[in-house]
Amino acid sequence: MKLDVIKLDGEAAGTVDLGDDVFGLEPRADILHRVVRWQRNKAQAGTHKVKTRSETSYSTKKIYRQKGTGGARHGDRNAPIFRKGGIYKGPTPRSHAHDLTKKFRKLGLKHALSAKAQAGNLVVLEDAALADGKTKSLAQAVKKLGWKRALVIDGAEVNANFAQAAANIDGLDVLPSIGANVYDILKRDTLVITKAGVEALEARLK
Repeated sequence: MKLDVIKLDGEAAGTVDLGDDVFGLEPRADILHRVVRWQRNKAQAGTHKVKTRSETSYSTKKIYRQKGTGGARHGDRNAPIFRKGGIYKGPTPRSHAHDLTKKFRKLGLKHALSAKAQAGNLVVLEDAALADGKTKSLAQAVKKLGWKRALVIDGAEVNANFAQAAANIDGLDVLPSIGANVYDILKRDTLVITKAGVEALEARLK
């Protein structure tokens, strides 16, 4: 498929051929869901923790004698049945990550790129480079282009001035091609890829 290429000032800069095997697939929600779930679970800290019976700060003395009180038999106040006692089978630090094959993750990225292309929310930029790291000029260009919540994917490396200028613009994020991922692509309204980024992604996903 062919797509127009633009410059940061909005002027046309020719066209580019996008591979149908990367940008022309029919998006499948189930594949995207599985990859996003894998990403978010892997990112989860898993540091939740409660105190068990052995960790609460009560005495370990038996609270009253076993027989003859007319009440239920108890040991110490650390038992889960008591207020401020230990928690029974509560959460402990663990990893929430699960496995997903590299082949499937690659397929998910193809479907995410294809979903943006099919929805008309894919923009190809000639390059993402600035002469200086000033936010003002980039913010004006972004406003003129109408990008509200956009992700810019560059080639192997992001231009330092462009990254510096974009850091202060709300709703604009920049990633190198190696950092492109399904969650970040789907989270934004507009996906902007430089020509170098297109080449790098097609090489990575072929």
